[in-house]
Amino acid sequence: MVEVRYLGHSAVWLTDGRTRIVIDPFLTGNPMAALGVEAVQADLILVTHAHGDHFGDAVALSKKGGVVVSTFEIATYAEKHGAKSLPMNIGGTHRFEGGWLKWTPAWHSSSFPDGTYGGMPMGVVVELGGKRIYHAGDTALFSDMGLIGELGLDLALLPIGDHFTMGPEDALKALELLKPKKVVPIHYNTFPPIRQDGEAFAQRAKEKGVEGHALKPGEVLRLD
Repeated sequence: MVEVRYLGHSAVWLTDGRTRIVIDPFLTGNPMAALGVEAVQADLILVTHAHGDHFGDAVALSKKGGVVVSTFEIATYAEKHGAKSLPMNIGGTHRFEGGWLKWTPAWHSSSFPDGTYGGMPMGVVVELGGKRIYHAGDTALFSDMGLIGELGLDLALLPIGDHFTMGPEDALKALELLKPKKVVPIHYNTFPPIRQDGEAFAQRAKEKGVEGHALKPGEVLRLD
């Protein structure tokens, strides 16, 4: 069994009771954040791209014992700021106790607030507790999502905010390519430009045969 706790925006905390993984830990300064840095502990801190609303508290969490896993550029940047890091890149796979993670392409941009280049943006597939979870990061719709879907996904975490990423219509099209069992919308309602109706998206996903869950920040979805 895997617990998927939505922390707000694109931040998600996964655990199988043994390994703890946080993805895109934007907590400090996030008006939707369910928890602060002091309440989150992670063994692996996955960062899909360098924008501040995704890199977030990666360094602070690493200083509590976790390892930042991301592109070579992001991992190097994090290490220079006091984090432990594991540099990777698109297509690479890292195996850990009880599972693995694999980085996928994403169509977006990636730089730190100070202008430092963050490498290519990415999505990630995590296998944990026998379940496969795809976090798309920030991305537009792209046809190679069909290849990601061939991995057999139990859950897809998809941005629906529009403006900077896919909107609801494109995210629904992504479901046709990814074919996950369940979907949770992310990257919406944090700021005015990305206001969307998560419940309406979840309902439309169900109409396509995908179990949709519009989690509120702090809520947990259990994958049995």
